[in-house]
Amino acid sequence: MTNILLFIAVVVVWGLTWFAMHLQLGAGPVEIAIFWRFALSLVLLGGWLCLTGRLRRPSLECVPWLVAMGICLFSGNYLVLYRAAAYLPSGMVSVIFSLASVLNALNLWLFFRQRPDARIIGGGLLGVMGVALLLGEDHGGGTGSPAGSLTGIGLALAGTLFFSLGSMVTRRIGRFDLDLPNAVFYGMGTGTAIVGTVALTQGYSFAIPLTLAWLGGLAYLSVFGSVIGFLTYLSLVHRIGADRAGYTTILSPVLALAVSCLFEGTRWTPVMLAGLGLVLAGNVLAFVRRRPVPTPVEVEQA
Repeated sequence: MTNILLFIAVVVVWGLTWFAMHLQLGAGPVEIAIFWRFALSLVLLGGWLCLTGRLRRPSLECVPWLVAMGICLFSGNYLVLYRAAAYLPSGMVSVIFSLASVLNALNLWLFFRQRPDARIIGGGLLGVMGVALLLGEDHGGGTGSPAGSLTGIGLALAGTLFFSLGSMVTRRIGRFDLDLPNAVFYGMGTGTAIVGTVALTQGYSFAIPLTLAWLGGLAYLSVFGSVIGFLTYLSLVHRIGADRAGYTTILSPVLALAVSCLFEGTRWTPVMLAGLGLVLAGNVLAFVRRRPVPTPVEVEQA
């Protein structure tokens, strides 16, 4: 029962994250929203590590990989994903992001020579077809122009690729004597500094927009989306394994789309629903385990 509750919690927390991101759009530069999200998350996660006596110093050899982690997982990916949400409904951004599971498999093949089977390739092709169908329709809630939709999908795919590359970096960091919470703390710190530097070079003010929607989005993204969601997911990985915990990325877009329809006026046509079905089917095909075929027991002859 505990594993089921943890699984549901991750799906709900990450499914609502996309709408919370959308709440902050238009009230100020996306760089400021991302900076304060991770700055607050960094204080919360760092405080937890300090209070529990788990804060560790990384080795010098690990530092370049932590910087790469900060670029891929806590700055570059969010800089483009937030901008994608300005062109597309949050539910659609979450659907495109679900392709991360397929990209992870392909990047494992590229960087770690872990060859995917035919189901992985088939799932990836279904996902690409699904995105093509999503692109071919008016989405509502975005810019309303085909060019804007194309830009939004391109940015969402770029952010998803950043995230996948960050997952590869995280696997490499696992070879060092640094646990994952500490790695995330230092990676998040690097990403926060990068986003802050980008904001400074653009001449943006770090003043927080004092609107209920923006502050509500910040509170949810910092506390739930970044800290509680991450720790809950790690607990789930520890209990049932990373492969089964990864199924949350298949279900969370469904919740995100439901929220998008309720609050953002998203209009889903039959063609778009078919595209959504292909994206989700591609993920399921790629990552749901097949039951092993039982080996027949040989009967010993007298």
